[in-house]
Amino acid sequence: MSKLNKDILFLIFEELQDDSKSLFSSLMVNRIWCETVIPILWRDPWCYGINYINKNYLFMIIASYLSDDIKEFLTRQGIQLQPVLFQPLLFDYLSFCRSINVNTLNIVISIGSSLAYNQFLLQQEFYCLFMKKFPELKYFDMRSIKHQILYFPEAKTRLESLCELKCDTSIDSSYFYGLVSICQNIQRLIIVNVISKTNSGIAKLIEVQKNLKYFEWTDNFYDDFFNYSPYKEIFLELEKKAGFLNHLELFFLCFEGFDFTIMQGLLPKLHKIKTLKINEFDFIDESLLKTLVYNDLEILNIDYITINEASIIIENSGGHLKKISLKPYDSVYYEDNFSENSLNFIRRIYEKCPLIEYLSLAFLPSKNHFIEFEKLLQVCQNLKSLLLITSNFYMQRTDEKILENREEILKILIKSAPTNLREIRFFDEFNVSLEVLGEFFEKWKGRPALSILTSNSIYEGEDYKNLINKYKDNGVIRSFRYESYVNVEDMNYRI
Repeated sequence: MSKLNKDILFLIFEELQDDSKSLFSSLMVNRIWCETVIPILWRDPWCYGINYINKNYLFMIIASYLSDDIKEFLTRQGIQLQPVLFQPLLFDYLSFCRSINVNTLNIVISIGSSLAYNQFLLQQEFYCLFMKKFPELKYFDMRSIKHQILYFPEAKTRLESLCELKCDTSIDSSYFYGLVSICQNIQRLIIVNVISKTNSGIAKLIEVQKNLKYFEWTDNFYDDFFNYSPYKEIFLELEKKAGFLNHLELFFLCFEGFDFTIMQGLLPKLHKIKTLKINEFDFIDESLLKTLVYNDLEILNIDYITINEASIIIENSGGHLKKISLKPYDSVYYEDNFSENSLNFIRRIYEKCPLIEYLSLAFLPSKNHFIEFEKLLQVCQNLKSLLLITSNFYMQRTDEKILENREEILKILIKSAPTNLREIRFFDEFNVSLEVLGEFFEKWKGRPALSILTSNSIYEGEDYKNLINKYKDNGVIRSFRYESYVNVEDMNYRI
């Protein structure tokens, strides 16, 4: 029975692996809990949101594994390895570890010395130690790396099991060339682009991968003046792996000189894609859009895309979409035929996305739109979070009629919102009277508590705050916050 209990505890703690507060608290319950939690915490001890420079014990535990000869050598260099541990370690902590994060490790190492040369020596000895003690290396964040760890004893054996690599484009190509013959089963590759020139080593590393499923690219610099593409060589290799990818996440800053044919070749080949996140979509025309058939797509997150373009992608999806996160505000003002396109978008959602959970929705407050919006709520019973962008831009309305339309939206929500709905985001000018808001709260009683995010400062008024707090106390409202329109529009921003 104790074996069963420990197994059950392990499964529970696995679900909490990203919740460091709960895991650290669990260490103090009893020995069985401690023995179960330690391997999970030490699998990736660099991933927690804590101040590592104050974690002397982490430095001490790692340093305690060093041989006496190495400790003596480092001490002679002026490196502080004190205070020492006067009793044996309760666990062989490094035997549980499967990851290296260079940036976090450098912070921990700075506890031993503030001198650059001494830190370099500590890094060298710690890496050498890791290659000996780790049973395998699964996750490697090598940004800011200064050592060719490939040449440490047993490094090749450890790196063969690498499945996730995070790097940046400033690392010399030769470093990646060294990994090419060893690391061929990377499944997750995350690249931060920090310079405006290509990195042939990264391109070569992508070329040899046999099972690349997750690719993330983030520009972290801006240069208006380069007239060549730093992406071409890398993305041409990525195109050859497109058929295996199930997650593609791209954030571009530099479009001057960008070769858009790169993306036009890549996107139609994403036959197994489940998550597609791109911040720009201007480089693709409607004829090419219609060739994008994503039968397994679950998450569509594109910042700047028209409602019509999004509808085409949804039309060709396989009915598995759970999250559609767009920034359609500009579409309200600049998209041709927005009224008809937004009606079509709503219809595509309830026809093609019965499993939708998170949705950005922009439409005009008209009778036809209200009818379709209500139908969407009735069909999409899994809906958890809804961003509403409504506008009177194309419609000549009196202030009284505008308020009536917003009241109608709240009535539709009360009447037809699925029981799973937990979060509503009201964008931009959406405001209602104190009486209408109170009626909405009153009729929401009996449902799960609702979180609301708004970008209208009217709700910061004292009367509104008093009303909101009343229904918070009653358990009708879990949260009601005023935020910038940027946060409200961003479905990835957590309430």
